[in-house]
Order: sequence, then structure tokens, then C-alpha cells
Amino acid sequence: MSGVRRFLSENSLSLGFGLLFVVTLAGQAVAGAAQLSEERQDEGLGPVSLGHYLTSSSFAVDVMENWQSEYLQFSLYVFATVWLVQRGSPESKELDAVGTESDEEQRVGAHARADSPRWAGAGGWRTAVFSRSLGLVFGALFLLTWAATSVAGWAAYNVDQLRSHVDPVSWVGYLGRPDLWDRTFQNWQSEMLAVGSMAVFAVYLRQRGSPESKPVGAAHPDTGATG
Repeated sequence: MSGVRRFLSENSLSLGFGLLFVVTLAGQAVAGAAQLSEERQDEGLGPVSLGHYLTSSSFAVDVMENWQSEYLQFSLYVFATVWLVQRGSPESKELDAVGTESDEEQRVGAHARADSPRWAGAGGWRTAVFSRSLGLVFGALFLLTWAATSVAGWAAYNVDQLRSHVDPVSWVGYLGRPDLWDRTFQNWQSEMLAVGSMAVFAVYLRQRGSPESKPVGAAHPDTGATG
């Protein structure tokens, strides 16, 4: 197998979802521009170009509010699964493994192996940070995308205010408006439902060959097993 083919094969999951992300984001942009043009035409205004829509607050807030809810889902799940378990779910740790586990189990400090990441065996603040790096990065991405959502939502809200000949509001004022929290909770509740459903359905249902599922023949109470 050539180097390129090997790279594509070994990274097909991330590359595949990366491609799907680009395609669906482009689809959202085209559909969103068409919808905004229809709304403007109903108001007696001209259509908007795709380029204009891509730089608009309408597109920015739609994208950011979805991104921040996804990063919230993963950051909460990363932290929650340290302490919370679900009997029979492959999405859960073993029932007796609640907590951060021992250094030996986590292969950190003196228990790091030759092929362990360098910071796993470094000790001190480097090991402490690396030990929590996944949750920290997802948490930071959530905060950044939520902040971006609030700014883009504020801009879009003020556009509507001006169209209605109403004074715009400050960003701080927008943080207390129902518009922001309606957008926010609308996305958050769907993420919590999806994660909870996955944890429970995976107890009783199977997908052959998927690491998100237990082996087809695994007993329902088996916890932490993956296929």
C-alpha cells in the first residue's frame, strides 16, 4: 500500500467526517442564502448573494449555535463519564471504575510506558494538564463558540430591531433577552436527549463491528465492553 493510500485508510474516519462537514456546511450556506432571499423578497427587497450571506450575522449565529451545543455535549460527556456509569452500556466505564483511577491504571508518572506520551510520565503540572487535556479543550471550545453565538446572535437581533424601527440593544443587554436563551436551550436539550438515548439504547441494541456497540452476543448487563 502506498503512503498516500495508507494515510487515507488509517485516517478515513476523520477525513470522512471532515468531508461531510464541508459538504453540509456548504449546503447550509446555499439553503440559508436562498431562504433569506425569499424573506427579503416578501418584504419587497432584493435577494442577497451567497458571498453577502456568508459574512452576515444570520449565517454566523446559525453555525455557532450548533457548534457550541455539540462542544457542550462532548465536554459534559468527557467529564461526566469519569464519575457516572450506566450498567450495561458500552458508553460507560465498568461499574467499579468510578473516579479518576490510580496512576498505575492510567499509566502516568512512574507507571508510564516507553510508548506513553511524554507528558504522561513528566510529572508535575504537565502530567496534571495532559491528564485533563481532552476535557479542557472541549470545554474551552464550548466557551469560545458560546461567546461567538452570543455576539452573532446580538448582531442578528439588532438587525431585526432596526428593521422594525426599534432601538438596538447592547451586547450585555442581549445576554438577558429571551432570543439568546431560546436559541441556546433549544440546542442544549436536543444534545442531552441524544447522549442519554445513546447510553441507554446501547445497553439493549447492537451494531455489528462498531466500537460504539457491544459485541452482538454480549449480555445486556455487560458494561464497558465494545465490539
